[in-house]
Amino acid sequence: MISCKLIWIMATSLKSIKHVILTGPPGVGKTTLIQRVTEKLQSYSVSVQGFYTEEVRGGHGKRVGFDVVTLDGKRGTLARVSQGGSGGYRVGQYKVDLSSFEHTALPVLATKKTEGKSPIYVIDEIGKMEMFSDSFKVQVQSILNQGITVLATIPIPKARPLLFVEEIRSRQDVKIFTVTKENRDNLLTNIVDTIMEIK
Repeated sequence: MISCKLIWIMATSLKSIKHVILTGPPGVGKTTLIQRVTEKLQSYSVSVQGFYTEEVRGGHGKRVGFDVVTLDGKRGTLARVSQGGSGGYRVGQYKVDLSSFEHTALPVLATKKTEGKSPIYVIDEIGKMEMFSDSFKVQVQSILNQGITVLATIPIPKARPLLFVEEIRSRQDVKIFTVTKENRDNLLTNIVDTIMEIK
């Protein structure tokens, strides 16, 4: 039997949570899961805004880059395969189109209130490509610090962890869900319930 004190501790702990962060290795299904969570929240008439990243594939299904897609349907280039030169912002074989990313993503991260309540901000993802934008980092930090609920994805730590990502991971007001191929189909309800409790 759970004691009243334990119930109080659990409730207090949940009240201190403001943000939900998904993490896991590339290709595990974080973006698909965040899209499903967003759809579920919208079905509950929860206001959401933000963006997710989508793979772009060329001939023979080969990945040629990534686009950023806003929840209201706008699309912009995030990165494309580029073999030439070493200039610009690059991650491996991909050259980041910083101007296109900022033009598409930053407007949907502008804070606003709908009927007195702030929407949930969906940010997929806070990763190496996106963090070439100082404006993006400032905006994300501002939303987090205002206590506005954020649903985001971050990469798993590697040999050289990303400082900005690790600062988010270590915040006391975030709940981390680690997505695996084994648990990704079962996390949906848990994530949605957590966000609804926060709201």
